[in-house]
Amino acid sequence: MPPEPEDHPDVQVFDEIRYIEHLVRTAVARKLPVGLTYPQFEVMNLLARRGDGVSPLEIARALQMTKSSLTNTLQRLHARRLIRVEPSDSDGRRKRIWLAPEGRAAYAQSVLALRPKMATLRGGFTQKEFRDALPFLKALRTWLGETA
Repeated sequence: MPPEPEDHPDVQVFDEIRYIEHLVRTAVARKLPVGLTYPQFEVMNLLARRGDGVSPLEIARALQMTKSSLTNTLQRLHARRLIRVEPSDSDGRRKRIWLAPEGRAAYAQSVLALRPKMATLRGGFTQKEFRDALPFLKALRTWLGETA
């Protein structure tokens, strides 16, 4: 009798990743200011961490978003005045994205709301456990990226 899919560690790893991703999205979404979606938070998080002036293409690649999905997300953030969209200095046809002051405030509010959950997470696992998981996860991501 062939083994059940649950018996394969590779299948179990991807199941766990899927469950973790769903739980993270849900936990973050519950703490966001009213009207802010998880994809919008991801864009703001990227801008806050990587810095302003990022092109939409760079954002899409970093967040693994489709161009149409990102365009919609950026339009909604811009309509709420959470981001600024400016022409690129080097090529006026290209755009650069900047967090607006209102966006920085919404992002800070989100991070503050998430802080207790992050403290609980860090209390449940050691830094060594997180570090030990990273090499495998990075190698898996790299492999998947190269074979996609």
